Amino acid sequence: MKIITLREGKERSLLRRHPWVFQGSVAKGGADSGETVRVQAYDGRFLAWAAFSPSSQIRVRAWSFDEAERIDAAFFERQIRQAVALRARLAIDSDGIRLIHGEADGLPGLIVDQYGDLLSAQFLSTGTERWKATIADALLAATGCAYLYERSDANVRKLEGLESVTGWLRHPDTADGTRRSTDVTIHENGWKLTLDVATGHKTGYYLDQRDNRSLFAKLVRQLDCKTVLNCYSYTGGFSVAAFEGGATEVTSVDSSGPALARAHDHVTLNGHEASAHFTLDADVNDCLRQFLKDGRRFDAIVLDPPKFAPSAAHADRASRAYKDINRLAFMLLNPGGLLLTFSCSGGIDADLFHKIVAGAGMDAGVDGYLIKRLEATADHPTTINFPEGEYLKGLAIVRK
Repeated sequence: MKIITLREGKERSLLRRHPWVFQGSVAKGGADSGETVRVQAYDGRFLAWAAFSPSSQIRVRAWSFDEAERIDAAFFERQIRQAVALRARLAIDSDGIRLIHGEADGLPGLIVDQYGDLLSAQFLSTGTERWKATIADALLAATGCAYLYERSDANVRKLEGLESVTGWLRHPDTADGTRRSTDVTIHENGWKLTLDVATGHKTGYYLDQRDNRSLFAKLVRQLDCKTVLNCYSYTGGFSVAAFEGGATEVTSVDSSGPALARAHDHVTLNGHEASAHFTLDADVNDCLRQFLKDGRRFDAIVLDPPKFAPSAAHADRASRAYKDINRLAFMLLNPGGLLLTFSCSGGIDADLFHKIVAGAGMDAGVDGYLIKRLEATADHPTTINFPEGEYLKGLAIVRK
């Protein structure tokens, strides 16, 4: 077993069971990409078994802090069974579920979502890449699914020195050689939603907003919101929620034509009038400014932008971007209107995001009631030892 020795004082994070060790903390030692290593303090004390990444700034990702543990096929089978069992206990009312959530489930760099009878997985670290075949077999055994599609095409793989990989990882042989469609229909909050695991964002869909979409439908009804603007709408989950809450006119804005087409299909798939749903293939910032010029106003607005700050180093620039779109949204809201605003940037924590939105309100000359803080669904857990896992944060605000 190869050994990685840390610099003096750099063992504190692993002693707190934080799974990451950065390049600058390593005093000596090396290994092959994804190889399991023994991580020890400067004085030789055992700290963790981990996967080594020779190209990444995160040089080591811990598998286990138990010296008696063995990182083998049985280890991955146990970790996966435990994660799947937790989701079963949560009794989530959907057939679209996050089964493995990386570090939170003790499997750094592994993301797995289940969509009906199909699993969609991202192997984002050298450790998971090295154990990919073992993990794939364990996933099928733990879930009873036969189909596993790989979406290892996130940019973070480049930081690990890994190439992009997509395609079927596990697929039963068929007599005529045909392949299962990558299109899937899932049920969420009593609604039908479709996705394509081959072309959709991330693993195919944003399951982390499931509960927030349900809440939005409830608030739209309670606050009697009739006109709704859904920004960065993707395939229209919040647009469907708005109609389910009684909205009579919904505008979805996104920069992807195919996503907007699917959003429109979702509206009709759930029994709502296509003529009440308007789609704009446009830049959100430009669109918000044009609405202001045109004198448009809305009873409810959703801001669910992409990641503006992938790390804390990008926080200043991202803060300005978040502030600008929230300022415009406040100005477009009718008095008594509802704003659901989100950040999925790991470099922006919940307190900073609140301050950014508060600053946007001040600049817009608007105050509001903060009625709820929002986060990801329970199948996207955060652990007390890995606060970085709390990436999604949001606010539900009623304009005064």
